[in-house]
Amino acid sequence: MAVMNEKSIEETLWESANKLRGSVDAAEYKHVVLGLVFLKFISDKYEQRKLELINLGKKQYIEHKDAYTMENVFYVQTEARWSYLVDNAKQGNVGQLLDKAFSLIETLMPSSLLTTI
Repeated sequence: MAVMNEKSIEETLWESANKLRGSVDAAEYKHVVLGLVFLKFISDKYEQRKLELINLGKKQYIEHKDAYTMENVFYVQTEARWSYLVDNAKQGNVGQLLDKAFSLIETLMPSSLLTTI
């Protein structure tokens, strides 16, 4: 039986990140990656809360911002959700989709939080 040479998850992620980075300077690229990690995190928390609302029989509230913020979950508009971005990523305008997603997120952030960032 042949032994397969498997890469560690770290090596695979590093190679993937380098391919995605392309010609972008590494110092700038970290800002892009951190933004994407943040977007994925808030989208996951949003989806988790949405599922909780459905399981509690409160499906009528799944698009109400307060149903999320009352549980300290960031409400994420449809076009800013990770699932939406993944579904539309192959259209060739992923950069524009991401710009719009981050703009939508900024519109819902309290101004007091934006001044501290």
